[in-house]
Amino acid sequence: MASEVHASPGVNRHGEVHASPGVDRHGEPWFEDGNIVLITREEPIAFRVHRGVLARHSEVFQGMFQIPQRASDCEMYEGCQVVRMHDIPSELSNLITALYDGPSFANTGIKDFLYLAGILRLSTKYFIHHLRIQATRYLTKTWARTLHGHDDMVRTALTAPMVDNLTYPYAHPLHVLNLAREVNIQIVIPSALYFLSLYPLTDLIRADHPKLVKHPSSPSPEMLPHDLQNYTLMFQHRLNIILHFVRHICGERRASASCSNEQSCPRAFALLASRLSRSWQIRTGPFHYMTQAIEEISRDSTVCNACSQAFHLDVHTFRQKAWDELPSVIGLPSWEEMEAADTS
Repeated sequence: MASEVHASPGVNRHGEVHASPGVDRHGEPWFEDGNIVLITREEPIAFRVHRGVLARHSEVFQGMFQIPQRASDCEMYEGCQVVRMHDIPSELSNLITALYDGPSFANTGIKDFLYLAGILRLSTKYFIHHLRIQATRYLTKTWARTLHGHDDMVRTALTAPMVDNLTYPYAHPLHVLNLAREVNIQIVIPSALYFLSLYPLTDLIRADHPKLVKHPSSPSPEMLPHDLQNYTLMFQHRLNIILHFVRHICGERRASASCSNEQSCPRAFALLASRLSRSWQIRTGPFHYMTQAIEEISRDSTVCNACSQAFHLDVHTFRQKAWDELPSVIGLPSWEEMEAADTS
């Protein structure tokens, strides 16, 4: 629990210049043997930590501490030099704690995303590379770079309970997209834009979706102008995937060379194409939609095993190709190039 402290401006009997304005309280962590005090500006909260720990992990702090300063120019608080911080107190607290104890990433509600956003934001600002990479990698567990990861995310979304009236994955893809823009990572952008394209543009313009939360750590709820173009490109690409799948992969399908029932198999695929053409909606996710089609054919007793397996292979190949193309739709490098740049 934070403790209340007070500091008055001026010089004390030891010649130390006190922090001004007064510090509202001690934050966590506060180490009695710390040798430097970080104080946030807008809401003055003090964190007493160790200079060597900050310098070891952050290039910014390392460079700052190497600059010689005259004792008369140093702001002091409780015998320690003060560094004023232009950061949200809760984010700074989480960052410092992560430096000492490691980060505590999870995805059990929106608070976990806001925690990660703060860690990613400040680790980028202060050049703390290992925390930035850890946060980025954890973000890709939900906003995946692989088709397998996407499928896991959708399966979880279909079964996970609501938390605080929000459905999994709790964070709105627009928050994820704007966080990625803010900290200059690309690896989650295609996935975030793909899921964003499932939302009607009118909803995004109103920016009143329950998942667009108002919190000091939440990224912007507004779409940047160039991402409006990216949204449009991804929206159209998603529809093109569905139409190609229904018309060509299903509708033009012929019996396989090893088909044992050349009468019923083509008819089954024609019926599947007809049902799919009537059932898809403007918000249909094509990758899950194709998985459902595979399951439907697998349950159809009129389709022979050879044709069922051939269909499964063709859909798997088309799904993977469509997923691999997502970054190029919005002018980004390949998944592999982005992974090497952002998480290695």
